[in-house]
Amino acid sequence: MTAMRSERLGGDVPEKSGPEKFAPPDRRPPERLSEVNQAAANAVEGEIREFVRRDVAFLRRQRDDGGDGGVSDNLNSLIRRVSGASMEEIDRVILELQGVRDMLRSEGERVSREIAGYASLSHAAMTAMKVIGDSLKQWKDGPDGQAEPDRRPANDRPL
Repeated sequence: MTAMRSERLGGDVPEKSGPEKFAPPDRRPPERLSEVNQAAANAVEGEIREFVRRDVAFLRRQRDDGGDGGVSDNLNSLIRRVSGASMEEIDRVILELQGVRDMLRSEGERVSREIAGYASLSHAAMTAMKVIGDSLKQWKDGPDGQAEPDRRPANDRPL
């Protein structure tokens, strides 16, 4: 769906029509694929063609060699070959997940040990502070349990 604007530009220049005409410039589809994208698309297409060629050649060889193997044997063979890569990938992912599970388990145990150590240290610190506080209170109260008078000069005493 292109319209010609020859009268405005002095030549045959196609004008876009449809929703892409009104889209902001950064949202419009590209005029052509970049060289990198084109090269990647060509590479993928080439790999697909090569895969199909190999499968067709393999099936022709099987048919020529066996002759009476039947369609079901060819189909089973094709399914095994196609699913083999997927099954290997699934096995690899399972092994990775098991490794992650083991790592998480060991890290959880380590964090639990750290928390227990922190709790023990915190309890010991609180006990030590209580002992120090009791000792200071006894020292301040004096030997008979009464608070000693402040013997500092009046100008050094807190208000």
